[in-house]
Amino acid sequence: MRAVVVGAGAGGLCVAIRLAVAGHDVTVLERNPVVGGKLAALREGGYTFDLGPTLLTLPQLYDEVVRLAGTALDDEVELLRLDPQFAYRWPDGSSLAIPDDAAAAVDVVERFTPGAGAQWSRFGRHAAEIWDVALHTFLAGPVSSPWSLISRSRRPADLARVDGRRTLAKASASYFDDTRLRQLVNRYATYSGSSPYRAPATLACIAHVQEAHGCWHVRGGLAGLAGVLERSAERVGVEIRRGADVGRIVASGGAVRGVELADGGRVDADIVVSDVDAAHLYAELLPAPKEAKQLDRAGRSTSAFVLCAAVRGHTRVDDARVAHHNVFFPLHDEQEFRYLEAGRMPIEPTVYACVSSVTDPTMAPRDGENWMFIVNTPPATGIDRKLMSAAVLNRLAERGIELRNRIEFTRSLVPADIEARTRAVGGAIYGTSSDGRAAAFQRPANEGPVDGLFLVGGSAHPGGGLPLVAIGARIVADLVGSA
Repeated sequence: MRAVVVGAGAGGLCVAIRLAVAGHDVTVLERNPVVGGKLAALREGGYTFDLGPTLLTLPQLYDEVVRLAGTALDDEVELLRLDPQFAYRWPDGSSLAIPDDAAAAVDVVERFTPGAGAQWSRFGRHAAEIWDVALHTFLAGPVSSPWSLISRSRRPADLARVDGRRTLAKASASYFDDTRLRQLVNRYATYSGSSPYRAPATLACIAHVQEAHGCWHVRGGLAGLAGVLERSAERVGVEIRRGADVGRIVASGGAVRGVELADGGRVDADIVVSDVDAAHLYAELLPAPKEAKQLDRAGRSTSAFVLCAAVRGHTRVDDARVAHHNVFFPLHDEQEFRYLEAGRMPIEPTVYACVSSVTDPTMAPRDGENWMFIVNTPPATGIDRKLMSAAVLNRLAERGIELRNRIEFTRSLVPADIEARTRAVGGAIYGTSSDGRAAAFQRPANEGPVDGLFLVGGSAHPGGGLPLVAIGARIVADLVGSA
């Protein structure tokens, strides 16, 4: 059968590879001159900054796809496992670096706050249990209703074991006495652009994924993963057309017939897989009032302010090199998320900083560092780049990390830039948020409202982030089946 994939993001390329291996004639249409979608990079003056994902977990999911094309992920790129995984810092001067070893992490947490080691272990067991259930329910196929999950459950208590009835913040408070550790756990909600005070505690499974499977970096930058998928797709016969902007999905008689391009061309197809933001799909490519209304009710995920700073010299914190992944917490995260939910910029936001050149010297000149900052923002909010850049750098200076007099240049992205680059409405990075108990059922389904239309990527089930879009591609390929 003829299949067209609209968009060459990670999810689109993964599903294209799977469909081609299953015998379909696959064409990928990408409006940009390069593939990768949010897997993008900025390269300037010897510095490389990942502009999208900065962390790879579950690399075996991508190895699985690449092996379908006759090679292995390790043959294509060098994967570097990070230790420590993250360094967390608080306004009182305390810090906690989580090592890449479960037993060592317990010891580190115990030294951080006496008694917390046992709490960390207990939380880790709970996170592992959630992940085990999620693998054979939520992540094992499409989800259109609670019955989708019930039918895949192995025992009656499975849905209760995923801890979806309380929020992540309530779960963290039940496990940890130290408010700093609660903040650390609450941050997992931001992996899907959500609030820990509204998102389900199911997201605690991220802690287990990182502990059990590690945090990884791709040498040269995570954007290199897009090149791997591109080569793999072409190896199995996928046609990738860059600069091909899809203006409309053609459907008649309740089924897709192909797509029309913005330049007037047409590509006929029996199957269309959309790897674009679902709001863009249902508002413009294939107007669907019912689905669009459901998206509005679900609410959008957060967007972001992104600041790339080329920094001279090497930064030391607490007599050691700064970590690869760094999180600078405010005093109270509840206020931060209250502001975000209200569509306002927080007065004191969490600042995430990725300095991948610490691990990978190819990302910066020998005497330099590539600082990439992310601050969560509401979607579709106006931001003054200069003021926000100054605020981020001032915040670090207050924490004892002075970069301002060592910066060669800065570049930034605001929500409007993210929307322009990705067509994610309002720059909402993950499409709909994971806020609320029903979030899993409000996310756009993998099967569209007309026959032959399928959805993949961060705005569709099972959600955003490199692991989930790869799983989503497998779900869609299974739904389509062999040619």
